[in-house]
Amino acid sequence: MLTSADFATLRLTFQVASLATMLMLLFGTPLAWWLARTQSKYKGIINAIVALPLVLPPTVLGFYLLVILGKNGPIGQITTQLGLGTLPFTFAGLVVSSFLYSLPFVVQPLQTAFSAIGNRPLEAAATLRASPLDTFFSVVVPLSKSGFLTATVLGFAHTVGEFGVVLMVGGNIPDKTRVVSVQIYNHVEALEYSEAHWLAGGLLAFSFCVLWVLYSIVKTPSSIQLHK
Repeated sequence: MLTSADFATLRLTFQVASLATMLMLLFGTPLAWWLARTQSKYKGIINAIVALPLVLPPTVLGFYLLVILGKNGPIGQITTQLGLGTLPFTFAGLVVSSFLYSLPFVVQPLQTAFSAIGNRPLEAAATLRASPLDTFFSVVVPLSKSGFLTATVLGFAHTVGEFGVVLMVGGNIPDKTRVVSVQIYNHVEALEYSEAHWLAGGLLAFSFCVLWVLYSIVKTPSSIQLHK
């Protein structure tokens, strides 16, 4: 059965995943829109940077985040001078690392959805003198519902299942940075296979249900092009 420590890790995991997903949608939506519309020569470089977590080993990304966010890193020095301390081994550090690691799972579905709209709906809105912001929320967002759904579900689910990055940046601090994937590792390391089965089986069922619902609702599952 699940212990109180297991429930604490589940609660922390879903808190991190929820906040990280909201941040990914907030920052990933304008980035995906720019990537879908721009003709800039830097588009390929930005695309590569965004997609880098898909091919980079999580421990590599976690190591460099640990260095950058640490007290001797550029961001760590800024946060220290601002009186915020450093981000590694904190809840905020977990959110930041999860945001960066799962960002391509939000940006790429949105970019695909935005690219599929084409120019005609936007030109029609322009002839009605709609502002760019009004056009985006009145035309682009409704036409991209499946993209937003896919991005939200994949971003959240991927964040829930993270291990390498969150272990490197967050560590293994009970009730503070210990997420469910790390708790499963702890159970296995302690040969507590029964407890590990409960958590691992729960994540397996959660992942299956997420994908099942996603493929049932989104009518064009072939548009989900992320592989890991």
